[in-house]
Amino acid sequence: MPDRTIAQSIFSPFFRLKRRFPLLFYVAGRFCTMCVMLFLLGFAIFGLMELAPGDIVDQIMMQQLFSENRGRSSARDDALSLEQLDARRVELGLDQSFYMQYFKWLGRVFLHHDLGQSLISRAPVSFLIASRLGNSILLNVISLLLITTFSFILGVYFSTKAGTRADLAVTFFALALHAFPGILLLILLQLFAYVTNAFPITAYPPFPFSQSPGRFVFSYAHHIFLPLLASFLGGIGGTLRMIRATMLDQLGQPYITSLRSRGIREWRVYFNHAFRNTLNPYITGSANLLASLFSGSLILEIIFAYPGIGRLMYEAVMQEDINLVLANIMFISALVLVGMMLADIALALVDPRIRYGKK
Repeated sequence: MPDRTIAQSIFSPFFRLKRRFPLLFYVAGRFCTMCVMLFLLGFAIFGLMELAPGDIVDQIMMQQLFSENRGRSSARDDALSLEQLDARRVELGLDQSFYMQYFKWLGRVFLHHDLGQSLISRAPVSFLIASRLGNSILLNVISLLLITTFSFILGVYFSTKAGTRADLAVTFFALALHAFPGILLLILLQLFAYVTNAFPITAYPPFPFSQSPGRFVFSYAHHIFLPLLASFLGGIGGTLRMIRATMLDQLGQPYITSLRSRGIREWRVYFNHAFRNTLNPYITGSANLLASLFSGSLILEIIFAYPGIGRLMYEAVMQEDINLVLANIMFISALVLVGMMLADIALALVDPRIRYGKK
C-alpha cells in the first residue's frame, strides 16, 4: 500500500494534465506509435532489399559493361574487377549486415539530419525528393479536392432522387468506375491522347517554370488533364457511393421525420442536419483515399512520364538504390500516418460526441 501511494503521488500530475489536455496527449501517443511503425517499416525495407538478388554495385558494373564496348577481358582484368567490386562495397557499407546498415542510416538521419546520397547519381537524397515531392503533392491534392467536391455534390443530390432512373444510372456508373482497373484506364487514356492528338502523352511540360511562368501554367494544365481525369474517375466511384449511402441512411432516421413534422424547410433538413452526419465516415475514409491516391500515382507517373516521387521510387527500386528507396517509402508512409492522425483530430472537432481521453 505505501508503494502504491508513492506511485500515485508521483504520477498524479501526469494524470491531471492528461485529463485537462486529452487531445494533446492523444496526439503525443499517436506520434509515438507512428515513430515505432516507421522504425519497423524501415527495418523491414532493409531486410527485403537484402533478400533481393544482386546489389547496387552489380547494377553499376552492368551499366558500365553495356556502355563500354570492349572485348573479352583477361584473367588479370577479371581479378582486378573483382577487387574493385569488393572495394566499392566496402566504401558503400554493403559488406555489413542489413541491420547495421539500417542503424547507421538512422544515426545519420537523427544526428546529422542527412538522408545520405543516391548510390547511383551521387546526388543528395533530400534534393532528389524535394525536386519531385511538390509535383506529386500538387497532383494528389488537386485530385482529392475534385473527388471531394463532386462526390458531395452528386452524392447529396442523388440521395434525394433515390429509386429514379437517374439515380440508378449514376449508381451503376459509380460502381463500374470503382471496379474498373486503374492501370487499364490509364493506358486507354494515353491511347486516346496518341490517336486523337488532342492531349500530350506525357504529363509534364518540356520546359521549366522559370523559363516562362505564365506559359508553363497553361501548358501544365493541358499536360495534366488526362492524368487528373484518370485519378478523378478512379476515386470518385467509391466516395460517391459512400456519401450517397450515408445520406440515405440519415434520411431514414427518426430525427429527420421529427424535423420534417415540425415544418422545417427541406433544404435545412438536408444541409444542417443530414449532411453534417455524412462528414464522419468521409473524414475517416479520407486518409485511406489519400493513401490510395499516392499509391495509385506510382503507376500514373510511370505511364505518363510524370516527374513525381512515385516514379522516383520506382527508378530507385529498379536500380536497388537503398538510400533513395528507404527515404522515399519512409517519407510517403509518414505523410499517410500524419493524414490519418489529422483525420482523427478532425473527427473530434466535427463530432462533439467524440472526445479522446475522456470516458
